[in-house]
Amino acid sequence: MTHSSPPFEAVVFDFDGTLAELVIDFAAMKDMVAREAAARQAGTPPPNGLPALEYAALLAGRIRESSPDEAAAFEAAVARGIRDQEIAAAAAARLFPATKAALTRLADAGAKVGVITRNCRAAVLTVFPDLTDYAGVLLARDDARRVKPDPGHLLDALAALGVAPARALMVGDHPMDIATGRAAGTRTAGVASGRTTLATLAEHSPDYLAPDVGALVAMLGH
Repeated sequence: MTHSSPPFEAVVFDFDGTLAELVIDFAAMKDMVAREAAARQAGTPPPNGLPALEYAALLAGRIRESSPDEAAAFEAAVARGIRDQEIAAAAAARLFPATKAALTRLADAGAKVGVITRNCRAAVLTVFPDLTDYAGVLLARDDARRVKPDPGHLLDALAALGVAPARALMVGDHPMDIATGRAAGTRTAGVASGRTTLATLAEHSPDYLAPDVGALVAMLGH
């Protein structure tokens, strides 16, 4: 890539499972959300496949119907609990070996780099303290007006980078990342370095598919 222009003006990455090890226990996180809800309202439904943030929002809405004050207390407790679990997980996580070289290769080729994540900023910077040396924007959950799969999360990052969606690539390890990119109007790439296999990612028809970010960036250089 250092000898030719990159195929995209910007490449925006998910973080956990894409640039760094995914060690967050999402089942434990949803269990915590359910416990906080059960302490305030009987009959807490299971998550039924919902991610933790969406599950918490669903339960907050149910609690709010009978007690807005209890709903506010639930939301505050869940926010603390999720952040605590994210930061604890970050202490045990590492960047993938190929991450910094891949981001450097993109930048050297003239592409702008961004990171969007549903994780909190403190956890991301625990794992990648010099991230701003490699990326022009980081929009973590606590930075974002909307979080993926809302395309606004990606669109706000691209606006900060000054790049139109049609000239950008969204990269992630989960079908949610592919859906976010497609909804925002970018091209998409799936990497199997998280908990989703290449075969499962392929079912969602990303424009690019690779085992990890190093292989993906090498692919973009051809």
